[in-house]
Amino acid sequence: MKTYARTLLLQDDPEKIAAYKRYHRAVWPEVLAQLRATGITGMQIYLRGRRMFMLMTTTDDYDPARGSGEYAAHPKVQEWERLMRTLQERAPEASPDEWWAEMECVFDMDWPQHR
Repeated sequence: MKTYARTLLLQDDPEKIAAYKRYHRAVWPEVLAQLRATGITGMQIYLRGRRMFMLMTTTDDYDPARGSGEYAAHPKVQEWERLMRTLQERAPEASPDEWWAEMECVFDMDWPQHR
């Protein structure tokens, strides 16, 4: 299993934040199917104010570049992602080629030195 942590912001608009929460209570089945088909085994998104944190687990053979491409190729996913981008904005620390900014793991209590 691999783990990825990413961050993003929601736009500073209470109605858009509420809409984002509503959409994620009923994610489209095609989007969920594509996530699973690319090797994503779990995904959680946390929100504090406008800052989102996504924790994603994947199969050992998951390749982010390949998986993202396969996921994004589906027409219903493209529609979902266009809709989500009307509610989101890039985090200031994101590089120009990132939408969700990758986060570095700086602590894990399962690291050998902490056992």
